[in-house]
Amino acid sequence: MKFLTSGKVKDVYELEEGILLFKFSNRVSAYDVKFKDEIPKKGEVLCKFAEYWFNKLDEPNHFVERRSDTDIIVKKIDMFPIECIVRGYFYGSLVSRWKDEKISLENGTQTDLAAKLPNPIFDPTTKSTHDIPLNKEEAISQKLVTSNEYDLLSKKSVKIYEKMAAIADNTGFILADLKLEFGKLDNEIILADSIGPDEFRLWPKNRYKIGEIQEAYDKQLLRDWLTENGYQKKFDDVRSGGEEPVAPSIPSDLVSKITQRYITAYERLTGNTL
Repeated sequence: MKFLTSGKVKDVYELEEGILLFKFSNRVSAYDVKFKDEIPKKGEVLCKFAEYWFNKLDEPNHFVERRSDTDIIVKKIDMFPIECIVRGYFYGSLVSRWKDEKISLENGTQTDLAAKLPNPIFDPTTKSTHDIPLNKEEAISQKLVTSNEYDLLSKKSVKIYEKMAAIADNTGFILADLKLEFGKLDNEIILADSIGPDEFRLWPKNRYKIGEIQEAYDKQLLRDWLTENGYQKKFDDVRSGGEEPVAPSIPSDLVSKITQRYITAYERLTGNTL
């Protein structure tokens, strides 16, 4: 088994030609800052969520099998260098970009925080240390994808989001947005990487209220704590000075809360017990 790379959450190994092993960890990051603290059970939740979604979605993908509580086997494919984000609600970075007139929205869109968009929007970014939003023209001019590939990725991403949103709705959740990754195998575009609470925002329907910060069953819980305590601004200030920010310690009660939210999201969405 050959070690290939270590990402924010998972380590990747090559088992044999064309076959990879993803080993999910309990590591956590937010606002592109890696934390020393870990979230117990997070790796297991992400691993089993990946298995669930790859099997549940009617979409060609690179998943082969789950080998353990934290390991899955996948086919090695040529990945597209963009992250395919679909937004169904007016939330997150979409709000600040709209206020700064960096993105336009469909006429009639309600711009109260957390309002549902008239239609899900495809809102991709670069795949880098600090992801940068892209429109179609930018993605093509930077030679990240062709025009046809962009259109196919947009169509596939929105279709997957709508299916996952319907499943979430039936289990008492709102799927606010979603990040997907795709690649090519034998010239076919297929779904890849992983899908879990690090790749989507999940809100309980019975606590949803337009105009407010939503209760999070995903990584947003950590982001909200960082923002409330001024760390997001500190991170930005440090970066503007040409340095990389250092993560604070995560309070133990917040660590426990994140673990429980991840477990609850998995068990309610899938019907499985962790």
